Amino acid sequence: MDSLIDSGRYDLHDDASTSEYHERFRRDGVCVLPGFLGDDAVEVLRRECDRLAPVAHRSSTTASPYLAPIDESFPEGHPRRTVSASSVEVVAYDLFPADSPLRRLYESDSLLDFVRRCLGLDVLHRYADPFGALNLAIMREGDRLGWHFDMTDFVVSIAIQSSESGGDFENAKQIRSAQDERYSDVADVLVDERTDLVRTEPMTPGTLMLFDGRWSMHRVTEIRGPRPRYVALLAYDTEPGTDSSETLKLSRYGRLPVGAPTKGIES
Repeated sequence: MDSLIDSGRYDLHDDASTSEYHERFRRDGVCVLPGFLGDDAVEVLRRECDRLAPVAHRSSTTASPYLAPIDESFPEGHPRRTVSASSVEVVAYDLFPADSPLRRLYESDSLLDFVRRCLGLDVLHRYADPFGALNLAIMREGDRLGWHFDMTDFVVSIAIQSSESGGDFENAKQIRSAQDERYSDVADVLVDERTDLVRTEPMTPGTLMLFDGRWSMHRVTEIRGPRPRYVALLAYDTEPGTDSSETLKLSRYGRLPVGAPTKGIES
């Protein structure tokens, strides 16, 4: 861990710092920590990603921003009837070797506790999903993630390599709430008519990002150029034993674990 995290910049055990990061997350629904990994560590992880990339599973999907089929009970042009396309390659957790630096990061109790305190939680557990606990998301030229809301309360990601151009993480910060879906604003963002509601989160290599995408609609713009975009996704939950559904596993990884039970969490 000491060889990966820039401990001179980020003290994982400093309560004042984690309180500040939690306040950012609580206020904005996002906390971006640039340079969380040192330059040498980023290069180590980049080489690991190059080695893992050939075993990634490619998927292409179309769905509404709510990660659901279109709902024809709504009028045409409504966000619930709007479809976005996404394409990405994913390396599943079980394909990371035992000596993987990314696996070492994810399985670190120090990082787990740091993330827990940054999120302001009393307890936090790693996913029990044999595929989805740790993922490497790879996006190549022409890939994109369409506008969408997440179905989980938070996502933890580490940027490892940026594409030559494109690949921007655009965020319509807290555009909806539990009390108000703000369909009109969502519809305007979907057709690029409310750019004032959208900001680009800086995802330079080595950045750790904590993000609450349930309320903030977001996308990754189209990748341009031959260099792939690498982002590691670290999955945690407040409940122990969290797994993903068989439907999600088949869509994201193209396979199922033999005899593995699922709880049916869609993320």
